[in-house]
Amino acid sequence: MTQSLQIFMEYKIKQENINEYEQVMEHIIAELPNFEASNMQWFVATDQPHLYVEMFKVPTEAHYVVLKKLRQDEEHYLFSKIHSMVEGGKEKIHCWAFRAMKEV
Repeated sequence: MTQSLQIFMEYKIKQENINEYEQVMEHIIAELPNFEASNMQWFVATDQPHLYVEMFKVPTEAHYVVLKKLRQDEEHYLFSKIHSMVEGGKEKIHCWAFRAMKEV
């Protein structure tokens, strides 16, 4: 049986875009289940201003590869909306996949 992957995304939002970003993120969170993402969590750092983290699970590595590509796709109708809000642009949307070694 294949084990789901924990996806971790982090990026810093420009201060002047915080409110707009947070509104767009509500739509992104609603869209992620269409890519079989589950267990969505969304965080803002307490010690690094405007640093946001998304964590969610996907069932396969193929799902991860597709979502990682789409999140940086300039043509995507929704995901591309935050690119100009990210400090450094879409290239600064960092994304990693992790496979659990142990769950307790």
